[in-house]
Amino acid sequence: QVQLVESGGGSVQAGGSLRLSCEASGRTFSTWNMGWFRQAPGQEREFVAVIGWNNGKTYYLDSVKGRFTISRDNAKNTMYLQMVRLKPEDTAVYYCAADVGFTLKTTTSGWEYWGQGTQVTVSS
Repeated sequence: QVQLVESGGGSVQAGGSLRLSCEASGRTFSTWNMGWFRQAPGQEREFVAVIGWNNGKTYYLDSVKGRFTISRDNAKNTMYLQMVRLKPEDTAVYYCAADVGFTLKTTTSGWEYWGQGTQVTVSS
């Protein structure tokens, strides 16, 4: 059974930075596609960034390009999301997800495992 645990959320002012971490259990982390998603109050969960297992390819939501960086450390079974120049509209619960399929998806559907989420609040 795969377990994903997010950490690093918090409250910051606009323009600030946070780094989210997602620690995964399981011996085959290096073969999973990984992703970050977020859900703001009253809104649907949305894709933020994903990273592939085989070549480290990444995709980002347009509104976070240039501000967020997704990365992974397979030796530590951990994925990260470095967020800088945060904006109030980035406020949401951030979730990490894992998928063992071949296709690197930029939608919320089809991901096999999800974490419980970590709250990010950006004040103006």
